[in-house]
Amino acid sequence: MMDYKFFLARRMYSGSEGRRQVARPAIRIAMAGMALGLAIMLVSVCVVIGFKDEVRAKVIGFGSHIQISNFRGTQSYETFPIAAGDSLLDELRRVPGVTRVQRFSTKPGIIKTDSAFQGMVLKGVGQDYALDFYRHYLVEGEIPAFSDSVASGKVLVSRLLADKLHLRLGDNLYTYYVQDNVRARRLEVAGIYATNFSEYDRLFLIGDIYTVNRLNGWKDDQVSGIEVSVDDYARLDDMRYAVSRVVDTLVDSYGNTYFAQTIEDLNPQLFAWLDVLDVNVWVILVLMLGVAGFTMISGLLIIILERTNMIGILKALGAGNRTIREVFLYFSVFIIGKGMLWGNVLALLFCLLQKHFHLIKLDPVNYYLDSVPIHVNVGLWLLLNVGTLIVSVLMLVGPSYLISRIHPAKSIRFE
Repeated sequence: MMDYKFFLARRMYSGSEGRRQVARPAIRIAMAGMALGLAIMLVSVCVVIGFKDEVRAKVIGFGSHIQISNFRGTQSYETFPIAAGDSLLDELRRVPGVTRVQRFSTKPGIIKTDSAFQGMVLKGVGQDYALDFYRHYLVEGEIPAFSDSVASGKVLVSRLLADKLHLRLGDNLYTYYVQDNVRARRLEVAGIYATNFSEYDRLFLIGDIYTVNRLNGWKDDQVSGIEVSVDDYARLDDMRYAVSRVVDTLVDSYGNTYFAQTIEDLNPQLFAWLDVLDVNVWVILVLMLGVAGFTMISGLLIIILERTNMIGILKALGAGNRTIREVFLYFSVFIIGKGMLWGNVLALLFCLLQKHFHLIKLDPVNYYLDSVPIHVNVGLWLLLNVGTLIVSVLMLVGPSYLISRIHPAKSIRFE
């Protein structure tokens, strides 16, 4: 049997009893406020999650989740080598949660053309290095076949550097490296990539590890570091400890010690900036909940005043204040529910349009992305809906006590 409080609330909502329309604008405004507030909250969460995921993915693409390097070289691009033999790499691959282990070497230098010069870091990789990240952002040319046993003489250059130095596909560029003396290498532009991540795009050239190791004067088994990828970013700190247990007590055959750092340790300012975005989301959520809640409170008060006569009749028939409050709270849930439905429709429509058509653009120089990213997390989407419903109803409990101040004798005559 249907609860009579729910039945009364549904009849009030449908407007089938009585013809008074005083509260209709208030109801529509309340619905609109709820829809707009929820839509803004949902879109804000999707945008921030998307932005953090996209920027984090680019940083990880350049440097993997965890890097193992020489402890002495952690504060400089001029790295000190560590030995990275196959036995060590195999032991790291056996750590549960590790998906990929790969070596790299770096060498800082200068690119010089007829009209300009630019500081850079030549990052050398071998045939075991996964280049899917650069392949995804490749805009011209191809990925060379890098090797650790022969010099290819080819490099990947970012679009940012190519435009600045007026380089085109197939051009030769001259690079210079200073150590005990100045060394020069002529390299050919085999591919151009564009990640829009200027912090790295303007710094790194991707070449073969053989060339970099020869420039550094290192042995065949020495590298600048080892990149370790993991299967779950949420467990990054745990994985760092697991990797550290393998390498922290080791000393290589040249007397060097190993040191493991996460990508967050290597880029603290960037990840601190991303964490600040969470604060912005909370501010937006609180403001939008406040706007939607106070709009609903105003609508509820208008409805109570309009229904004063009905409230008096219900009290005369023996209904208590709590029962009548529940009727009006049920009625408010109907309004909130419809507003939330429209809010979800608006938010989902915007997310789909932005995700597929990139309607809102960004300046990649400042935001590292060329358009507003959207990542829909179904769990957070549902949680935000449930939380909005609960908070909105709780905000209406206080104003509903106005019903207790309505006296039957006076209210039945109320017009």
